[in-house]
Amino acid sequence: MASWLPETLFEIVGQGQAPSKDYYQLLVTRSQIIFRSWKISLRSEYRTTKPGEIKESHEDFIDNSRLQVQVALVFGSRILDYVLNLCSGKLDFLERLSDDLLLNIISYLDLEDIARLSQTSRKFAKLCVSDKLWEQIVQSSCDTITPAMRALAEDIGWKEMFFTNKLQLQRQLRKKQQRQEDQQVLEYLS
Repeated sequence: MASWLPETLFEIVGQGQAPSKDYYQLLVTRSQIIFRSWKISLRSEYRTTKPGEIKESHEDFIDNSRLQVQVALVFGSRILDYVLNLCSGKLDFLERLSDDLLLNIISYLDLEDIARLSQTSRKFAKLCVSDKLWEQIVQSSCDTITPAMRALAEDIGWKEMFFTNKLQLQRQLRKKQQRQEDQQVLEYLS
């Protein structure tokens, strides 16, 4: 696996299907799969049961159908498919890039593409509405950003500022400037 990848590629925890109260953890590292289980029960015969742990290399996990069935029962077939892909070296490298780098890349997309990208995953949905992204977009589309514009953007958000037309922005800037002047007068009189 690529050396720039973090040691832990994927981790999920969950509870077994009802009526079970057992607790499970699945951890995928660069070199192995770790499946842990904890028996949760009020019955006296289970009180001395120790937590279970199965460690397998990626190759062994691909061949271990019993462990795959356990993972599918606890976490579902989609998680099993994802883990099998990780073990096969099929990684989603785009999801693993840093947020700052992704924001820089996204800022070059068309608005329609940003809207589509926001629907692909929770991570991209969060990034596509972030103030950092819309600040970059506003900066690339405006010649200059005055301190008053920056202050207004902090109040209403960069995305809102981008989609607000110039007349509305000028009106909001005047109102903000008037409020600041009024506040200065009040402070002076106090």
